[in-house]
Amino acid sequence: MTPPAAWRRSSYSGPGDGNECVEIANSRTHVAIRDSKAPADRILTVPTGAFTTFVGTLKTS
Repeated sequence: MTPPAAWRRSSYSGPGDGNECVEIANSRTHVAIRDSKAPADRILTVPTGAFTTFVGTLKTS
């Protein structure tokens, strides 16, 4: 996956500039995740289905 251009962060990102969270960007097949405090560092990329399952599991926990 090429580095995405459109990163999003949660509205629950913390006070101030909201740099206390992760950011995500997605394509049709993958979701990219990075630390908002260090956006130039590593990016974790996972298949969209795996990310959807992960978030669904968190919501039911």
